[in-house]
Amino acid sequence: MVTATAPEISFLIAAYNAGETLAECLASLQWQSRSNWQAVVVDDGSSDRTWEIVQGIAAGDSRIVAARQPNAGAAAARNHAARLAAAPLLCMLDADDWLDPSFIEIMLPVAGDASLPVIPHCAYRRVAPDGRLMPVEQPPILTGDNARREFSSFCAIAIHTAVFPKSLFERVGGMDESLQTGEEWDLWLRMAFSGAEFRRVDKCLAFYRMKPGSLSGDPMKLVRDAVRVTTKAQALKVQEGLTAEGPETGWIPPAVSQLRMLVWAIAAKHDPTLDVAALAALLPEMPDAVGYESLFAGVILHGLQTGLLPDRADDLMDAPDKWWPTFLLLVQLIQRHSFPGTGRKILEAAAWQISAGNLRRSFTLGNIQVVSVELGALSRIPKAEQADTLIMHAFARGQHVGSFVGPFWGDLSIRAQIRLIMREMQAGEHLQTPPPLPYLSSWTKEALRGYRAFGGLIIRSGRRRGRLEKILVGIGRNAILACAPGDGEDNDSRLSEILRAAERGLTPQPQKPSRAQPEQRKEAPAARSEEEYWEHIFERPDPWNYLSVYEQVKYAQTLSLIPEGIETALELACAEGIFTDKLAQKVGRLTATDISHRAIDRAIARCSGHDNLELGVLDFVKDDLPPDQDLVVCSEVLYYMKDEQMLAAVCRKMAAALRPGGCLVTAHAHIRRDEPNRTAFDWGHPFGVGTIKRVLAQQAGLALEETIDTDLYAIHRFKKGAVAHPTLRIEPHGTPVEDDVAKHIICGPAGVAREAAWTSEVTTSVPILMYHRIAEDGPAALQRFRTPPEIFRKQMQFLRRQGYYAVTAPTLLNLFRSGKPIQGRPVMLTFDDAYLDFLANAFPILAENDLSADVFVVTDKVGGQSDWDHGYGEPAALMSWTDIQTLHQKGIRFGSHLASHRPASGMESQAVLAEAMSSRNALQSRLGAGVDSIALPYGATDFRAPGILALAGYRIGFTTRPGKATFTDNLFALPRLEVRGDRPLEAFPELIGLPGAYIG
Repeated sequence: MVTATAPEISFLIAAYNAGETLAECLASLQWQSRSNWQAVVVDDGSSDRTWEIVQGIAAGDSRIVAARQPNAGAAAARNHAARLAAAPLLCMLDADDWLDPSFIEIMLPVAGDASLPVIPHCAYRRVAPDGRLMPVEQPPILTGDNARREFSSFCAIAIHTAVFPKSLFERVGGMDESLQTGEEWDLWLRMAFSGAEFRRVDKCLAFYRMKPGSLSGDPMKLVRDAVRVTTKAQALKVQEGLTAEGPETGWIPPAVSQLRMLVWAIAAKHDPTLDVAALAALLPEMPDAVGYESLFAGVILHGLQTGLLPDRADDLMDAPDKWWPTFLLLVQLIQRHSFPGTGRKILEAAAWQISAGNLRRSFTLGNIQVVSVELGALSRIPKAEQADTLIMHAFARGQHVGSFVGPFWGDLSIRAQIRLIMREMQAGEHLQTPPPLPYLSSWTKEALRGYRAFGGLIIRSGRRRGRLEKILVGIGRNAILACAPGDGEDNDSRLSEILRAAERGLTPQPQKPSRAQPEQRKEAPAARSEEEYWEHIFERPDPWNYLSVYEQVKYAQTLSLIPEGIETALELACAEGIFTDKLAQKVGRLTATDISHRAIDRAIARCSGHDNLELGVLDFVKDDLPPDQDLVVCSEVLYYMKDEQMLAAVCRKMAAALRPGGCLVTAHAHIRRDEPNRTAFDWGHPFGVGTIKRVLAQQAGLALEETIDTDLYAIHRFKKGAVAHPTLRIEPHGTPVEDDVAKHIICGPAGVAREAAWTSEVTTSVPILMYHRIAEDGPAALQRFRTPPEIFRKQMQFLRRQGYYAVTAPTLLNLFRSGKPIQGRPVMLTFDDAYLDFLANAFPILAENDLSADVFVVTDKVGGQSDWDHGYGEPAALMSWTDIQTLHQKGIRFGSHLASHRPASGMESQAVLAEAMSSRNALQSRLGAGVDSIALPYGATDFRAPGILALAGYRIGFTTRPGKATFTDNLFALPRLEVRGDRPLEAFPELIGLPGAYIG
């Protein structure tokens, strides 16, 4: 008799008609390397010899406890067993399964090494009825929130792979006896939400017997109980405040989880007589599966493998007639309720998953044709009639050297295969050289065709060797292609015909005359003196737009600080005399000076009507100032002093020029470098009004008397003499602020200067932000795609404050192609659909924050409305061609959003190509400039899309896949971060990668 007085773990075994397997199950416990265990076997009303068998085994091993109950189901039997269990740890073991001898030895230390409830869980293998061991099934990592997320959607671990505390089992209420299936899933779900920690043990320690006749269970029960468990999961999520759902969050909506079980059950059963409609009727709703295509491909394949039990996934291709009708039925079922193209993407994902398991396997799955080729033995490969997408794996001497995924147009002749290998896979070095004579002849012809390249190499200087090698490689590749057999029906020939047809179908667009180039700022020549610098500044009149509202309000505020009764006044740096003209009307006699002859000449012409005014050239840094002044005015120039020492010297001069009781009035901007914790300008001056005020206050005899402070500048009046109580007035500045001024304003507290980030940071990723509308009003159902202008302004101010600079598509393309780390903090701003509110609301905010953007245009809808949204309410207006051309001249980049706004994944390949070419042609014709970028509507890309877009002439493409773009991304499938209008403002810093940073 074997005994265990104080078992460490109790195994809960529900046995119903388990006479054939129970002894083997218990033997796997008796073979354990650690013997201090207990098994509680509850016979659940069996009608075979189960009870006699368990009694017989228990008679010789006291560790086995036998109990009986009328048939009440597995959950009730396990609850019964748990009440009889004597150990602190439990494991549920079905009577037809077994465990590895090291199960207890490996699992128990993990279960007992923490104060919190810990649930170790391991991998397992299914065992076919003929005894074959199926591939190991590894559970997902369930640490942190992963456990709650995964168990809310499906049963992530097998029932006998986990060890858990008895106290936790009791605390969550044991198993739900009303469930006929999925009762262990429900238990893991409740344990996860109770705070238990799941820890994966990376070993296969459990075995699951597949019994003939019940390989996939009862689909009706599986689906019905899955609806109950996922509904309970949703209630637990709401209770915990976990409401976010969708592919980007990892939380799968209940409807998708329920469809997941439906699909798995049908695939596992693969029974053509199954009433699919009745099963689908069990679901509260049929969801749109867009975004979950890879998930459903994996679920279908796993279900098929569970039912058919092939050794490997690719073995399914040996007998497609057994499962293809079921597969197709499921794809069609999902597609009927989903976004166009979802079924195609499920097929793509399934083909890729099958192929990834065995790259040598060639097969066709729907419209996906997978081929494997050995470079040393190429032969013609016919295109399957229905195929439009090719997955090609190339091998050289048994080694995989590359893969191609893209559109498929015709048969793969040897020439077509070689072109893909050389041009797409970049694996030409693995090709065998053709026979010498034909190759030499082809090489000579190609070299003669390229005589201009050789001639250019001779006459140009530079790195001739690198260019020569590139030319020779190109000649060699073309020679190999010329030697290879091809024909008029192969992939290359068919593609050439399709391209010619698409080009013939392009409608000529009206050519706009050469667009006006944005004004280029003239760079100042290297200045030999301060005088030359300022003469250059005043080459054109009014260099700082003195007549703007912003400047005029500042002038009025400055004049309000001028005391009455001023007899003599001195204005330093009077520029062209605009303020001088106003000041002369308030004082008895005014002397106005500037360092620039050009400025003084214009001031003289402007102020010719004032008899009390004398104008002249004076360098107040070097020259003496006229003494005995009642008033000195010096504005917007002191931050040009090279350092505080020079500033202090000038301030002493100004103070000395004042009579006792005289006043000094000065207006200067807040500069970010000087006052980093407030809204200010990012001009490159060494200091601003903060330092100027401090240095003036340090001058002997000067005292601050009155201040007008605004967000952007401050005006001070100092008195030469005693001041009782200085006064402060907070006033607004003039609005609107012109773009050339606004783009230098940094709003809010301390951030990161662009210059500082540029010199100290490098990155290999770029956040590409995706917007749609910038507007307040619109259909409630489309709130996600609508950002209010004031929220957008705060987001752009945040980017500016944090040192981001905008890159557009051509710049991003060059940066990524260079492969070099990118300096500073780049960001790309993209706007889909070209809504009219981009012109009215977004562009002014971008301009005032010194940011540019890319806008993707639906070319057939320009000047119309977003009719694709008509099902949600009144469609929004789109920009006209005139609007687009105007913005293009102002630096906004435009790309294609196709012509019709149809999802490309739901279109035939030739239609996608024709529409992509038509849209690009329309944009280029209207803008008079090249167009390189495209963002497919709805992000509806697929395996064909990158290749088709490249054929249409694009060089870079953008998707809706969430994430930052990196050097390793496909240039035609760059991810973007959606800025959702239904998220709080505080979510924006986290989206960018700066969680917790100030935004307001």
